Amino acid sequence: MDGVPRVPEQWRPDGSAALRFSVLGPVRAWRGADSLPTGSPQQRALLAALLLREGRTATAGELIDALWGEEPPSQALAAVRTYASRLRKVLDPDVLVSESGGYAIRSLGDGALDLAVAQELATDAEKAKNSGDLCHARSLLNKTLNLWDGEPLASVPGPYAETQRARLEEWRLQLLESRLDMDLEQGCHAEAVSELTALTAAHPLRERFRELLMLALYRSGRQAEALAVYADTRRLLADELGVDPRPGLKELQQRILQADPNLAEPSAPVAEPAAAPVRPAQLPATVSDFTGRASFVSELGDVLASAEGRVMAVSALAGIGGVGKTTLAVHVAHQARGAFPDGQLYVDLQGAGARAAEPETVLGAFLRALGAADSSIPDSLEERAALFRSMLDGRRVLVLLDNARDAAQVRPLLPGTEGCAALITSRMRMVDLVGAHLVDLDVMSPEEALQLFTKIVGAERVAAERESALDVVAACGFLPLAIRIAASRLAARRTWTVSVLAAKLADERRRLDELQAGDLAVKATFELGYGQLEPAQARAFRLLGLADGPDISLAAAAAVLDLPVEATEDLLESLVDTSLLESAAPGRYRYHDLVRLYARACAERDEQPPSERAAAMSRLLDFYLATAAGVYAIERPGDRLVDGLEPTEYAGLHFTDGSAALDWLYNEAAPLLACVRQSADTNRLQRAVDLLWAAKDLTESGANSHQYETTARAMCEATRVAGDPRAEGRARTVLTDVLLVSGRIEQAEEEARLAMELAGDAQDSTAISWVANNRGLICLHQGRYADGKAFFDQAIEGLRAAGNRPFEATSLCNLSRAHLGMGSVAKAVEIAQRGVAIHAEFGRTVRLANSHYAVGIALHRAGRHTEALGHFSEALGILHDHRQRLWEGTTHFRIAEVHLAARRPAQAAQHAEQALALRCIGGDRMRGNVLTLLGRALSVLGQVDRARACWREALNLYEQSGAEEAAEVRTLLTPATAA
Repeated sequence: MDGVPRVPEQWRPDGSAALRFSVLGPVRAWRGADSLPTGSPQQRALLAALLLREGRTATAGELIDALWGEEPPSQALAAVRTYASRLRKVLDPDVLVSESGGYAIRSLGDGALDLAVAQELATDAEKAKNSGDLCHARSLLNKTLNLWDGEPLASVPGPYAETQRARLEEWRLQLLESRLDMDLEQGCHAEAVSELTALTAAHPLRERFRELLMLALYRSGRQAEALAVYADTRRLLADELGVDPRPGLKELQQRILQADPNLAEPSAPVAEPAAAPVRPAQLPATVSDFTGRASFVSELGDVLASAEGRVMAVSALAGIGGVGKTTLAVHVAHQARGAFPDGQLYVDLQGAGARAAEPETVLGAFLRALGAADSSIPDSLEERAALFRSMLDGRRVLVLLDNARDAAQVRPLLPGTEGCAALITSRMRMVDLVGAHLVDLDVMSPEEALQLFTKIVGAERVAAERESALDVVAACGFLPLAIRIAASRLAARRTWTVSVLAAKLADERRRLDELQAGDLAVKATFELGYGQLEPAQARAFRLLGLADGPDISLAAAAAVLDLPVEATEDLLESLVDTSLLESAAPGRYRYHDLVRLYARACAERDEQPPSERAAAMSRLLDFYLATAAGVYAIERPGDRLVDGLEPTEYAGLHFTDGSAALDWLYNEAAPLLACVRQSADTNRLQRAVDLLWAAKDLTESGANSHQYETTARAMCEATRVAGDPRAEGRARTVLTDVLLVSGRIEQAEEEARLAMELAGDAQDSTAISWVANNRGLICLHQGRYADGKAFFDQAIEGLRAAGNRPFEATSLCNLSRAHLGMGSVAKAVEIAQRGVAIHAEFGRTVRLANSHYAVGIALHRAGRHTEALGHFSEALGILHDHRQRLWEGTTHFRIAEVHLAARRPAQAAQHAEQALALRCIGGDRMRGNVLTLLGRALSVLGQVDRARACWREALNLYEQSGAEEAAEVRTLLTPATAA
């Protein structure tokens, strides 16, 4: 870049070229494209000192200090005058002026100094960031950073230059941190790893770079490396400075150790919002007997009313469970509806439970409520949040975020646009939620508590026994939820008097901990409700509380209780009436988090015999396993995997329609995976692993991939600790599938090797054949085609012996890929066509789509493009119907390959873009393949700059994985190739 101006060429009104200068590198000057001489190092130091003053006058004394510091030469003043005179001759006459015994540089046009351009770009970037346009902000920051050309004020002597050099370098690093931070916010963690690795090496003591590198590595699935960065940093800081890492770095390490799901965010392209906005009205109904809280209602109403003209109004209500946060928030939200004519959004974030709602899931629901089509909703948290803010731009919407876990869960869900507001409830006080109006909600005053009690029970009954009524609300600790439960019970029993209720509450055995402060205060109110339940209700309340997961379906609850669905529904609806259970949706039920804890305590105390608790969870696992196996059988008819799963005693649901079966699987994903995890340390371990295996569509389709992988890893560890080789072999087989889908081939190879050893020790023929097929696929990825053929032959032999013809056909199709790699194209076509013939016997299944895919690849290699497209199109239709999103994307990539080979670059680019939008089997490496192909198509179409952008991104992906394709892309990026 030497000698090339790094600021845009400017022109004067008279048509002559203007002067330009650079200080963000060597100090240089140009007139138009012509470089101007700037003289000796001291003369450049004088020029730099004047340029950095931005038009202000520097006295001769200040310039002498700048050039020589405390020991100037005897002729320093004369030297300054000489340097100024020489510069004046080089520059335009009106540029370097003498003034009051000093000098100044004036009359420069806009953008004449690279530093001024950088400052303007950085300011614009900050504005774009504050407005939520991170994409534009990142672009502006990249332009800013590109203005640096090496070390600022390079080779310029003097103390002033040294100080400014340090200042400008520090500013550059801050800009880099800001841009990298935005990179990660937008899901570009894979691309950031390489840059951050270099930066941490160059600036080892800069902790922010280390923090960003840890986050980028973790989001790239490299947890061990992320933790190693922390260990290196802690050791370095201790050795060099004698200090510990700063709190932010420590907190990030802890979150990584805990596998905080909010840290792991895959990236995906931003989809366009729906054209027609929808006006959601999701607020729950306000209670008719809302009482008291007048000061809070007024305070929160004022904050929400201030949303107009502000970027965003945020109020966060905090308090113990049952204190009435939700009731107050819903009441205030309803009163404020008129100020938010474009709608109101509501979600229960389940923050007090073990499985809080994930922000990306909530955003998906919000985007649909605002009118976004499913196909337009991106995958990553950052991009969903960006689309959410974009859809709210120019609209006035109120967002009620109920039962939040912490500020990190809430931040992506905030509107961030003028005229919108967010109202949040949480057990945690969100002091780290910047700009939020915090409200600490305490228990009711005695007067308010009595008013609430009276509204529910009736004024006449309370007036007759006022003292007893005061005793009741006092025994409830003035906690609204406790008062409501007690009063509702009394209202439903006309034969009771208030004093009867007061007497019951006075019994310490009935109140457990005597309504003490904190979370225990809520348990006492639950004891009152629980004590009034009929035996069948009480049993249902206890046993249903044992199951993890955000909610439970009616059918699953029936399995837990071992009752018919109709009887179960009657019991659950009666529990809803008592406020001990909530109706999450028709046919789905959930506990308040503290009620669940209380129900479990009741189960431990009251369930007799104690073995019934384990039996209930065993029935639930049986229900999920039997149903998931049925779904697997519908999706893959004839596959004998289901015959090799652990037997179940409790039946599952039966489906005749494939779409309904998949609906069940995806709707039950969270509670199903929770049941697997909950079974990790029990004698249900083998069935839990088999349930995970039977539900493998949750990862192959791209749905619930993160939760599925987390569960698979947990089961690998649990089976290892249990010393169960059969279960561990199957768990590692499942994990191998996950890793193959995401393109982590090296990890998959290690897991597959362990799985094969364990399956062999356990003589588990089902797992042996499955793992052999997986090891063959790994060899295909690694270019080891002969080894792959051997593994596929092993798999086919085992599958043929087991009579598993559909899976045998799948392995045949995979075998055809090995023959392709060894150059036997005709053999590959023949073998793949055999696979299609077998699969066709079992109907229009996912496996049939996979075999058409394999034939398409072989025909493409044979140059039979039209036939290949026919098979790929057939596969695409089947995969779309079976919701196999990742395989659908991969097939689009193969279609793009055929079109490019047939010299149809426009069609190739179109299908490649669809592959990027849907994502592919194979993770980042396959994404690199798609980008490389897209770049080739765009290059043929004359879109060279965009093509090179695709290749650069592909190269980043390949370099991070060490893929051999990187060499090909580097060749594409060379000027000779581009030309």
